[in-house]
Amino acid sequence: MKPEDNHLLQTIKSVIVPIHPAGWMFIAIFAIVSLALSMVWSGFGCIGMVLTAWCVYFFRDPERITPLREGLIVSPADGVVQKICKCVPPAELDLGDAERVRVSIFLNVFNVHVNRIPIEGSISKLHYQHGKFVNASLDKASEENERQSIKVTTPDGLTIGVVQIAGLVARRILCDLKEGQSVKTGEKFGIIRFGSRTDVYLPPDVIPLVIEGQTAIGGETVIADLKSSEGERVGTKH
Repeated sequence: MKPEDNHLLQTIKSVIVPIHPAGWMFIAIFAIVSLALSMVWSGFGCIGMVLTAWCVYFFRDPERITPLREGLIVSPADGVVQKICKCVPPAELDLGDAERVRVSIFLNVFNVHVNRIPIEGSISKLHYQHGKFVNASLDKASEENERQSIKVTTPDGLTIGVVQIAGLVARRILCDLKEGQSVKTGEKFGIIRFGSRTDVYLPPDVIPLVIEGQTAIGGETVIADLKSSEGERVGTKH
């Protein structure tokens, strides 16, 4: 293959990313409805094509480069670090009654919604909770919304909680994990359909390395480091 052909191939791959398997049914539905509407009025067909293209974009599943140094905790989701606070984890996670730092990442309808494992370890607890579908950007969503709670135990015995939270539009959380399963940092484990939120409960006394308002990239952005002695970060807009 000529160098210019290889460059073209890489360019195409960077634009056309894989689609998550959970999206194909929705894409097909959007496409079929668009075709039917176009027979009624071409304007409807154009609107349907735009919505179908958005559906393809929503379910994209791009590759990520995950830093693998021991002790790094990476973001489990794409989105904005909406809030960092100390609170008691959900009881179903069995993380105790002491407060932990919670990093909440809000995903809008244009973010990649594939979730990734934040740190290597084993799945020591899974719990699905039915609930409401209030705006995921609201703090009460952590307690009231439909959610999937995941407890990860590291080889050193530290525990981290990850909670997939359905949002105002989201109506289905998919989680492919099983209790006792070994997982790697950055490994894909599920998806939340449409707008949603992902919470991470850090181990005790671990300081986050992200700032409220920062954009996180799932599987790539380091949100904490178990081996770091760095203090709490501050930032400003530019």
